[in-house]
Amino acid sequence: MLKHFALALTVGLCTVAASAQTDIKANPDKSAYVQDGRGVIARNPFGLCWRTGYWTPADAVAGCDGELAPPVAKPTAPAIAAPAPVAAAAPVAPKRCDFAVTLGADQTFEFNKAVLNSAAKKRIDDEAIAKLGTCSKVDIVMVTGHTDRIGTHQYNQKLSEKRADAVAAYLKSKGVTAEIDTLGAGKTQSIKACDDKLPRKQQIECLAPNRRVVIEVRGLAN
Repeated sequence: MLKHFALALTVGLCTVAASAQTDIKANPDKSAYVQDGRGVIARNPFGLCWRTGYWTPADAVAGCDGELAPPVAKPTAPAIAAPAPVAAAAPVAPKRCDFAVTLGADQTFEFNKAVLNSAAKKRIDDEAIAKLGTCSKVDIVMVTGHTDRIGTHQYNQKLSEKRADAVAAYLKSKGVTAEIDTLGAGKTQSIKACDDKLPRKQQIECLAPNRRVVIEVRGLAN
């Protein structure tokens, strides 16, 4: 009789202590927990459910036992946004060392000649060779010879080639080691026209600008 009273007292105390807690209903069909008259599982002051002697883990009720309570989700840190891609710097185009020097005016060749005069040599020294010294790389040097319109095409073609060769030889004598290509344009690219009615001597003087050589350089600057 005393044992029954003690058990009833214990259950009563547990019921009172658990009343402040959230009620957990026992399984109406089968429950391995101690329950009160309302079908609510009795809990101790620590919130743990009272189990019967035949309780097994398979009889666990969600939220009843502390160790079987649903796990509390851990807060997830917000995803760190990836830094915006840095635009790649546009490649810098290499500086060019392209230029042209035309031997004209008082640097022209005498009529029917392919010999460089002193004025032509000075022009080559001051402009062509000086500028070549500023190039880090020279791809090609093109030398084109020209004549006036007096004479046959065949004759003027050969004369223009000789003039180009004379300039190329002078460049090499000054230490230019880059590849030099020579070309004769004959009388096909005149830059000055003169009256056919002029006396021959005046025609020769008038056509002097056509007796020229053009030096073209293609390369990269320092």
